[in-house]
Amino acid sequence: MEFRLARHTNRLEEIIDFYTNALGFNILGDFQAHDGYDGVFIGLPDGNWHLEFTSTNEPVMHHFDEDDLLVFYPKTQDDYQQILTSFKNNEVTEEVPKNPYWRANGKMFKDPDGLGVIISSLKCI
Repeated sequence: MEFRLARHTNRLEEIIDFYTNALGFNILGDFQAHDGYDGVFIGLPDGNWHLEFTSTNEPVMHHFDEDDLLVFYPKTQDDYQQILTSFKNNEVTEEVPKNPYWRANGKMFKDPDGLGVIISSLKCI
């Protein structure tokens, strides 16, 4: 099974910058003016998942709460440190997660839409 998380945004360029330049994912594909939508697919080339972000002229009103999170598990400690360095170099501010589990087992940042993104210090199980 493959997985896609699709989300609408009014900040498509900022989202692309965050997930590619700061987090290090790749643009896997994109489209423009498809029935009024522009969009991009972001992920890892060999992954069985990806993120899809779409944009139109319609205003988007996200209502993420503190427990709505995307959680990523780097494969190695070096990968983990590399991502944290990239966030720092891209001036992405670390946030304090509400959930004590994530305060102990990762670092949280917010994407341009305000969704919490956890970079876990644990290897994926």
